[in-house]
Amino acid sequence: MSPEEAKRLQTRLGVPADGIIGRGTLKALFQKAGAAPERAASLALGANVHFPTHHIMDTPLRLAHFMAQVGHESGGFRYMEEIASGSAYEGRKDLGNVIAGDGRRYKGRGPLQLTGRANYHRVGCMIGIDLESNPELAAIPSIGILIACVYWTDRDLNKLADRDDVEAVTRKVNGGFNGLGDRKDRLQKMKELML
Repeated sequence: MSPEEAKRLQTRLGVPADGIIGRGTLKALFQKAGAAPERAASLALGANVHFPTHHIMDTPLRLAHFMAQVGHESGGFRYMEEIASGSAYEGRKDLGNVIAGDGRRYKGRGPLQLTGRANYHRVGCMIGIDLESNPELAAIPSIGILIACVYWTDRDLNKLADRDDVEAVTRKVNGGFNGLGDRKDRLQKMKELML
């Protein structure tokens, strides 16, 4: 994101417009997207480190798509753990849930709702945290935002965001089009802030 784009976003968020996106700007952005102040601060802590590494803040469009998707998946950042029990995932071999109880143990967690034993194992290996043995760690906001960034990069979602293809991004995040209307609404609100 250019300094001019950053200043525009900061002005619209009501934070000092210095043209440098840091924790303060990110906290305000997460709050604007629905996060309570304490949750926003924890998410911003992780995002400040991981967004640049994963090139999510390279353009306003990438950041808008990311925020729309994680905003939807987490219910406006209210939920770092899926409300449902996870029993719907029981026995889902496509998710690697092959042991009794895996559905509940590896239910959605974090702002992008990482789901399934196989995903916990794969992403855990990528970030160097044993999520398979400690799935509850994915619900810690600062770890969850790292997981979301790694998942985003692994699925090459910046490329789809650059094309402004909300349907393709949604399919890669969700496996279908669940909540597409809300994702589009959230994306529009983020675009109004950033573009």
